[in-house]
Amino acid sequence: MGIRLWRDREALEAREPSPQPNTDAGQEAQPQPATALRPAAAAPTQESTHREVRHYPLEDWDQLLHGIEACHNCALGDHCTRKVPGKGNREAELMIIGEAPGAQEDRQGLPFVGRAGQLLDRMLKAIDLSSEQVYITNILKCRPPNNRDPSPEEITACQPFLQAQIRLLKPKVILSVGRISAQYLLQQHTALGRLRQQVHRLPGTDIPLIATYHPAYLLRNPRDKGKAWNDLKTLFDHI
Repeated sequence: MGIRLWRDREALEAREPSPQPNTDAGQEAQPQPATALRPAAAAPTQESTHREVRHYPLEDWDQLLHGIEACHNCALGDHCTRKVPGKGNREAELMIIGEAPGAQEDRQGLPFVGRAGQLLDRMLKAIDLSSEQVYITNILKCRPPNNRDPSPEEITACQPFLQAQIRLLKPKVILSVGRISAQYLLQQHTALGRLRQQVHRLPGTDIPLIATYHPAYLLRNPRDKGKAWNDLKTLFDHI
């Protein structure tokens, strides 16, 4: 269970920006219901202005998967190779939420299958868990071009699907990996380094939420693996 289990200095598939100073870091956002989480508004583009937004029934897992496959509420759905809904145990107590699919995920239709996913598997193994015991998904279900950050418009389009996954799974605890995931789920702009080292609650629920670094970031910054290990120990106490 030592850190050596996941020392991997291979090249990154994806990038995780280092936390940036934030003048509002001490401001705690007011809790909102999980079903009303909204990213910051974006100026409408010509394409988004004329794109018809469809609403899909999301009452069970079959409807959810059908809705994700059928969705073209943002341009990502027009150009991705495969949709990436999620993977794992639908009765899991631990839900892991990342940012967006990468190149290999786009090809296979599964989240966290590249080098970052291999490191995530080793991180879970360090606390005696396997990927088959958890449920893993991303905020976005389609890959942004060149692994760029998700736009507010894209997050808005995918928001109903993530909300449905949380509602259907009813996780005991959520592990948020990466800055964008943590800031979106907690509705804060606080740097990830300050969102770590504490147990949050998903707004509008009693679900504990723990934030940590994205495995892709750890591949690029192995010096922070010790900090991530501390986050995993906190997570272990809530499983």
